Amino acid sequence: MLEESLTALAAAGGGAVVAAMATDAWQVTRDGVVRLFRGRSEVEGRLDEDAALVAGAEDPDGARQALVPAWALRLRALLAEHPECAEELRALIRDVPGGQHSVQHNTAHDNGRVFGVQHGNIVFHQGPESRHQSPESRPDA
Repeated sequence: MLEESLTALAAAGGGAVVAAMATDAWQVTRDGVVRLFRGRSEVEGRLDEDAALVAGAEDPDGARQALVPAWALRLRALLAEHPECAEELRALIRDVPGGQHSVQHNTAHDNGRVFGVQHGNIVFHQGPESRHQSPESRPDA
């Protein structure tokens, strides 16, 4: 169970790191990753190379998606060696500017129902009752 949670944390961290590449949030995120890896020069070099790849890519989002597994793997290896870094990684993910931005659009028609879930919350909205519904079948009748 603990290993699964660290793997999930590493995957989230990999996503946060590459999502910040070539954005205004990059320098803050880069500095946080360098601290997390205790200033290992090879990590600094890899961060800079990967950020340059994203910045120069014809499809930056595609480049980011391709880099996520590699950064998840690096972070998983770090957590395997230093599980005490887990909380610091959680803070980094939480503090990445724009890192927790989500948008969801749902529409319910007639008697339709929408169940939307984001970040563990469940939201229930029921559309207006249909004009074609018989009075006997309405709950307020």
